[in-house]
Amino acid sequence: MAIKRTHGYPVIIIGAGRGGAALLEMFMEDSLVKVLAIADTDPHAPGLRLAEEYDIPVFHDAIQALHACKDYPESIIYNLSHDEAVTAEAGKLFRDKHIASGQEVKLFWQMVTNLKQIKGELERSQDQLQSIIRNVMDGIITINERGEIEGFNPAAEEIFGYPQQEVMGKNVSMLMPEPDRSAHDGYIRRHAKTGKSNILGVRGREVMAMRKNGDVFPMELSASEMSLGGHRYYIGIVRDISERKRAEQKIAHLAHYDFLTDLPNRALFLDILNHSVQLAKRSKIKVAVLFLDLDGFKKINDTLGHDAGDLLLKEVAKRFRGCIRSADTVARVGGDEFIFVLDNIGAEENARNVANKLIAALAAPFDLKGQSCRVGGSIGISLYPDDAQEANELVKQADEAMYLAKQSGKNNCKHYRELMQVRHGA
Repeated sequence: MAIKRTHGYPVIIIGAGRGGAALLEMFMEDSLVKVLAIADTDPHAPGLRLAEEYDIPVFHDAIQALHACKDYPESIIYNLSHDEAVTAEAGKLFRDKHIASGQEVKLFWQMVTNLKQIKGELERSQDQLQSIIRNVMDGIITINERGEIEGFNPAAEEIFGYPQQEVMGKNVSMLMPEPDRSAHDGYIRRHAKTGKSNILGVRGREVMAMRKNGDVFPMELSASEMSLGGHRYYIGIVRDISERKRAEQKIAHLAHYDFLTDLPNRALFLDILNHSVQLAKRSKIKVAVLFLDLDGFKKINDTLGHDAGDLLLKEVAKRFRGCIRSADTVARVGGDEFIFVLDNIGAEENARNVANKLIAALAAPFDLKGQSCRVGGSIGISLYPDDAQEANELVKQADEAMYLAKQSGKNNCKHYRELMQVRHGA
């Protein structure tokens, strides 16, 4: 069999057992090496089967293989057969310094085997790492020292809405809204120059990011840097926290707003009232507190059920919102109790006008799923600074005045001063 001349450094392998097969696999991965032939007396040797897959000439006689390749005197012969006659014959046909046999080949085979094992372990580790990167729930983005994206895993694609091919090589600032987009290159240059950064090494920093469709969303970023091959790279692990933020906002809202009417609850109301009182002290203006208790609500709740009662409270809240200014506040502080803060109300008469407006708003019947119902309202009024100087005292006085309104026939309003007159008159 004549061996055709080809490109690559010529190699001949004598012995196709495990060592020969390992050598062959290693050489086939190197484009600069050309295996001319492989020989073994065992027709079932693993190296021979592998050589046939690669279309490499196979011989069952080592001497015959050497003579078939004699036109390549520069060939390196690896004799794994332990047959010194083969080594001697190779010495006649090829340069002695290109012949490896005996202990030399054994050591080389062990080295190749170890390297192959290490290579396999590295490949498995690389495969595992890539599998983790592909399947991890967090986005992983790698950029170079110029800010250009070099890595963008599937989770990042899902988060930002960009396929990987659209972002590779682009500046990472494309994923940022203003003003961070315009400032980002300056951040990188400053870090390269000074080594200082407000982001690197900080776990879970909250930043704003931008999707392909232009939506801006909150993101958690953990960024780090690494050096590889003399170059600096930055790795960002990102997590879309939009759902978490919405949940936090919902929890915060529920902590300050009535779940049924979406009006401020007692805690938020007191904060608002305290703020209004402090502002009134500085500006020397009046603030009115109106405490309203629905008349006839319990009867509707007992006869038509709690669902009807809840629906009524929602409708009442809607009407009340339409009766006050945008600067004023209405809150639900109990089952059928509502409190109002009227800022810069001026004269007491203005507070009474609002109270009468609220009572009038309740006059029209409510349609509760086909059932017509009516309720009224008893209202107590207190004024800062006329009646009290502190928020809690104003609420207490308005509450007491409301009970006087109920005792006076309901569906009307009474000022705290009137309660004092009744008490003193008694």
